[in-house]
Amino acid sequence: MTRAAEGIRAVLIAGPTASGKSALAMALAREFGGVVVNADSMQVYRDLRVLTARPTPEEEASVPHRLYGHVDGAVNYSAMRYAAEVAGLLTELRESGQLPILVGGTGLYLKALTEGLSAMPPVPEAVRAAFRERAEGVATEALHAELAGRDPEMAARLRPSDRMRIMRAIEVHLATGRSLAAFQGAREPGPLACVEALRLFVSPEREAVRAAIDRRFEAMMAQGALDEVKRLKDRGLDPLLPVMRAHGVPGLIAHLDEAISLDEAIARGQADTRAYAKRQVTWFRHQMAGWEAVAPDAALGIARARLRA
Repeated sequence: MTRAAEGIRAVLIAGPTASGKSALAMALAREFGGVVVNADSMQVYRDLRVLTARPTPEEEASVPHRLYGHVDGAVNYSAMRYAAEVAGLLTELRESGQLPILVGGTGLYLKALTEGLSAMPPVPEAVRAAFRERAEGVATEALHAELAGRDPEMAARLRPSDRMRIMRAIEVHLATGRSLAAFQGAREPGPLACVEALRLFVSPEREAVRAAIDRRFEAMMAQGALDEVKRLKDRGLDPLLPVMRAHGVPGLIAHLDEAISLDEAIARGQADTRAYAKRQVTWFRHQMAGWEAVAPDAALGIARARLRA
């Protein structure tokens, strides 16, 4: 096992879905005594190992993995909670002399670690539950109109079709009497804000990613993704929860409800995932300055060179 260069205290690996990030992280963990730490907002949920392409039990046994599948699907997990968990984990790994290797495609999670987040007010569960019960069946455009009456600044920022963010803004206003915009100013520093870190963005050719996504979705179906989604559906969870909106879940539930064919559900899951990969690349290009873009076949060599320097 090789020790990482003295100055580098963490490795961050991002990139579009199906770009080979996880394989790179595991290779570095084996070589440099690292721990692979999840930075994917869907892979935190224990309900969806197959459909979120979480590491297999064999992969998790080969090198240490943390923050994978540790959250129940009924929980509305947040970037703020994620950053707090990583902060505690970083202290643990620093004391044990292990290199944290954070890998995933959720830009907001990585930004929360490196740049911090604005402190958001807690919304009491009673307030949230009462509003969501009232909002059930109400058109998203009508909720946007309600937000415009309560909080015109946030209504102007949000697309009238963005139901989740509209509801979040209304909930905050109901709980605090203030605009969500009032809480989006000063940031609390992230746990990696002052840490020397290697930041790599794995950047494959677009067509290669699209083909890999389609192949992987078909492989996930062969590995039991439909049964996994059926078990999730049978829980009767709130359809607005993040786990219920994971790529592939809405289409496969529509198939289980006999609304569409299995082929249509697969095509929908593939298309949603391809669109997500495109958004990931765009987001990182504009939001994450200071990251080094690397081709998949060169990524391991570049990372080794940086860590040994």
